[in-house]
Formats: sequence, C-alpha cells, structure tokens
Amino acid sequence: MFGKAGIAGLMKQAQQMQENMKKAQEELAQIDVEGQAGNGLVKVVISCAHVTRRVIISDDLLADAKEDKDMLEDLIAAAFNDASRKAEATSSERMSGFTAGMNLPAGMKLPF
Repeated sequence: MFGKAGIAGLMKQAQQMQENMKKAQEELAQIDVEGQAGNGLVKVVISCAHVTRRVIISDDLLADAKEDKDMLEDLIAAAFNDASRKAEATSSERMSGFTAGMNLPAGMKLPF
C-alpha cells in the first residue's frame, strides 16, 4: 500500500503539521477575548488558552445598593462562560485548517 518513500513522506508531513499546530497554540495563548454579562456591567478577559487576564466590574453595578451578592456572582460566572465560548470559537477557527483534509467524523475534534 505505502512504500518506504510514501511512509517517510507521511511521517514528515505529520511532523510538520505537529510543529505548525504547536506554533498556532502558542500564538493562541497570546490572543485575549472578552466576555461580558449584564449589558457590560461585568467583563472578563481571558486568553484562548483559558488563562484569566482580568475581571472588570462596572462602578455602576457596585454603586447600586439594590444589587446583591448573588446577582454579582451570577454575572461574573456568565461573563466567564461568555469569554470561554469566545476563546473556544477562536481556537477552533484557528485550528480548523489543520484538520481540513483529514475527513474526521462529524463532531470529532483533535485535542488542541
């Protein structure tokens, strides 16, 4: 099925793809995305490697005495979830080029 040259070529191609994927992952770790909740009252900035960079809480939210701790906690969690979805979408979009010709089954993802 494959001669020695064919297998060597496949191995070289796989190694190149692995190097390209590692470089892309390093680049993604430098890309930040912002998630928000409560119409921007709470914002969270994370990297596409899911490292939290910053949590921003609007002074308007803190100044309003009617807001309670539970709601603030819910907004922070929602902002983290929003940022996490954006990081995943950015990573998937960036890494999709590596799996384009692999004919993977629907829903199957490689671990990035």
